[in-house]
Amino acid sequence: MTARRIQTSLSFSLVLAACAGCGCVANAQVSPETEDQQVLSPSGENCSFIAAPEKVLSREGRIRREAYERTLAFAKAMPKAAPALKPASAADLPWRSFIDEEVFRKLQADGMEPAALSSDEEFFRRIKLDLTGRIPTAEEIRAFVADTNPSKRDLVIDKLLFSPEFTDKWTMWLGDLLQNSMTASNRNQNQEGRNRFYEYIRKSIDSGQSWREMAYQLVTATGNNYDRDTAGVNFMLRGFAPMGPAQDTYDLVTVRAASMFLGLGHYDCLLCHNGRGHLDAVSAWGAKTLRVDAQRMSAHFARISLSTYPGRDTADYYLNSTIVLDRPTGNYGLNTTYGNRPNRVASNVNGVAVTSLTPVYRDGTPASGDWRDSFAQRLTMDPMFARNYANRLWKAMFNLALAEPVDNLDPDRLNPNVPPPAGWDYQASHPVLLEKLAQVARDNDFNLRETLRLIAQSTAYQLSSRYDGDWDLTKVSTFARHLPRRLEAEEAHDAITKATGLLPSYSVGGWVDKVSWAMQLPEPTEPRSDAAANGFMNSFSRGNRDTQPRSSSGSVLMWLNMMNSTVVTNRVRATGTNASPYLTELVKNKADDAVVQDLFLTFLSRSPSEYEKSVALKTLAKSGTAAYSRAAAVEDLAWALINKTDFLFSY
Repeated sequence: MTARRIQTSLSFSLVLAACAGCGCVANAQVSPETEDQQVLSPSGENCSFIAAPEKVLSREGRIRREAYERTLAFAKAMPKAAPALKPASAADLPWRSFIDEEVFRKLQADGMEPAALSSDEEFFRRIKLDLTGRIPTAEEIRAFVADTNPSKRDLVIDKLLFSPEFTDKWTMWLGDLLQNSMTASNRNQNQEGRNRFYEYIRKSIDSGQSWREMAYQLVTATGNNYDRDTAGVNFMLRGFAPMGPAQDTYDLVTVRAASMFLGLGHYDCLLCHNGRGHLDAVSAWGAKTLRVDAQRMSAHFARISLSTYPGRDTADYYLNSTIVLDRPTGNYGLNTTYGNRPNRVASNVNGVAVTSLTPVYRDGTPASGDWRDSFAQRLTMDPMFARNYANRLWKAMFNLALAEPVDNLDPDRLNPNVPPPAGWDYQASHPVLLEKLAQVARDNDFNLRETLRLIAQSTAYQLSSRYDGDWDLTKVSTFARHLPRRLEAEEAHDAITKATGLLPSYSVGGWVDKVSWAMQLPEPTEPRSDAAANGFMNSFSRGNRDTQPRSSSGSVLMWLNMMNSTVVTNRVRATGTNASPYLTELVKNKADDAVVQDLFLTFLSRSPSEYEKSVALKTLAKSGTAAYSRAAAVEDLAWALINKTDFLFSY
């Protein structure tokens, strides 16, 4: 960035506000992959609980604290509105569904007031980002604010739910959950497998396929991972555990399925040892679950076969692909002395030596017929399947789950009709609400759009993130205000390109068409074809869907990229061959007030405060000379707004 640009008064005032309010203050969200899914040695020396029990015990609290601190930091960086915005009375807000009933009744019972409803500008930016990953244009904001239809929020929700951008955003979200990636530390999907799985996920989202149907297909899929018709096997092959006995693979498939589809990540612990002595303080269910119970779950996959395609011809499309099939026979043997888990040894059950296990689902139902098919049927009927689904979608929209951590749910503390065991509290902040959401998901057959519509239409979701009443850590899980979230790397990239109107053209391996939106990339290690864009997005801690989980933490590197990366600097040019068409046109507007208003709406989706407006107008007033042209002033303003705190937030 030029010295001239950094020296503008607006740059100083706005960028200082950004650094004070976002990237370096908010701590990283605790990552389940890095703390609870470590590979265990046979001795158990890498057990996450044994190595650092305080991390396991405090994980839920740290997730809530991160949301609390992020909200406070963001609020301090935002300009104050005048007159002051006071909390509303829950009784005065519209209660549109059971979501509002549960949230607002709890607030009333706790003597708390909710935030006021979000403004039209605040809501419109939020819903666009949360449903599509894109910021709105200035024209869209003006039209929405001017619309007098009392149902306009519902109408825009419906429109966004069926937009192509919705498919982009939720394909990325589900790709993260299912860990679709070209390379991995265990079994590579390779380029063709990654692309076929991406197509499968995208088609499923676009067509409205049930999450229940998807889960069933992924757990039971057979075939070649390069084939479109059998692309679901890419989920299964990522469960391959290298350098160990076959039982390690059966266990890893179980851990992935239980974590992603049921929220029961504790199976990674239970497949090494009994829960007692490890999960006593974090899971009532886990503390009483035995290793043999977890192994019987894994036995559902004891007949799976993963083999490399036998061809050697480099011109063969299927070279290096993986074939997933089922063997007609096989059990879960208790006979290992090496690998990623402690030794599996024969057990004495009622005086009989048991040397191998047949599958029994966690509810006590023995498998019948095809074992994987039996597992998939029990999985999708499991009460935890719907709870996990509802809990993850709530977190995606509210930025904090009803029950945290999302991948370590406790079945014994979630049913509102069954009190938790003595000495335990409910895991969910709103157990009745979670159960009702789960039932709605079952009733609409796990239709993503319908569940998200219900959440987005609620008054609880549409509350402002501003809250001028007393606020402390104990209130974060009440959802009395909307909790802001930092944009994902792809969202930040697309916000910059959309605001400036200067779209890139990225190549992706195996794709004919070029990509202009980062949200359309098949995995977070793309675009490999553009080092600058790749480095820019990597600075946002987007992870690799394998050893590095996505994180919402800020960093100095992220802010340095926001200020200096060519992804930004090349797009805030108002003159030259590759100038921003938006900024080039804006320079021609001689009405300073209109220019400032348009810039703020375009980049921040809101009008400027009086202070921001006055500083921006002074910057424009200094321009018009050979040393400092109007184009340079507009460039400075655009760069400063991109580096403003709220540019990087959905709030």
